[in-house]
Amino acid sequence: MKITAIVVGRAKAPLKDAIAEYETRAGRYWKLNVIEVASGGGGKTPAKRVMEAEEALILARLPERSRMVALTRTGRGMSSADLAGYLDDQALHSTPEVCFVIGGAFGLGPRILNRAQEQWSLSQATLPHELARLVLVEQLYRAGTILKNEPYHKGPSSGGHRG
Repeated sequence: MKITAIVVGRAKAPLKDAIAEYETRAGRYWKLNVIEVASGGGGKTPAKRVMEAEEALILARLPERSRMVALTRTGRGMSSADLAGYLDDQALHSTPEVCFVIGGAFGLGPRILNRAQEQWSLSQATLPHELARLVLVEQLYRAGTILKNEPYHKGPSSGGHRG
């Protein structure tokens, strides 16, 4: 199964190397494609215009037949085992692609949130997009290790899913 992550902005130091490392690791388990889109505006651009611009860029790059998961602070929390189980279920149901979307400084616009089949939270705290990207790719790597019963994941792998 293919996994795409659409993220606003590029990875920069100090997280760039860690993001690259976990994208490589996650790529051992999933056909991982990361799409970076530009931020919707500069320092004095109104938040609404920034979100609208980012929304258009994200929707233009959204894979046509993908199942979209919007990552937002107000979404449903998920454990590592939940993510592994979700991806396993999607693969079993022949979902061709799951697309995770991470917004910019002002979050995701309503068209993205309405289009998403799922809204998940990586944390109740507001995370910078680069940190959210790092957490996502680390969790994708961890989900792969859970499903393959490999030793990386030390936490419980229960919840009705392999692990």
